[in-house]
Amino acid sequence: MYLERTDVDTRTVLCVLTHDAKFDVPLLRLALRLPVAYVGAMGSRRTHLDRNARLREVGVTDRELARLRSPIGLDLGARTPEETAVSIAAEIVAARRGGTGVPLTGAPTPIHRDREPDHASGATGRIGSRV
Repeated sequence: MYLERTDVDTRTVLCVLTHDAKFDVPLLRLALRLPVAYVGAMGSRRTHLDRNARLREVGVTDRELARLRSPIGLDLGARTPEETAVSIAAEIVAARRGGTGVPLTGAPTPIHRDREPDHASGATGRIGSRV
């Protein structure tokens, strides 16, 4: 498998887009055990539940499964492949920067964060805003 011979680190983002358990399960089993920033998988909610059951069957723990972002992306109402790509990229940015994914209009959260999250520990560090 390509992932087994590829260097990854806490900045690495892995997105599984195949919709096929014979590829998804082995790849996700490995990916969820690696020190990467983000692991996401495309598919419906039904596919997600089936995938989780299959992952548990091959020894993936609940703690490891909690790292999986699935269905992948933020709810933007995407319909086209391009819009879907934007929703996935938006979720990755939100995960990386500690964003909530809610609209900024009326949100009590800061617009900018002072520091990137520490992906290895899961800590997000100090959050502040700049105008």
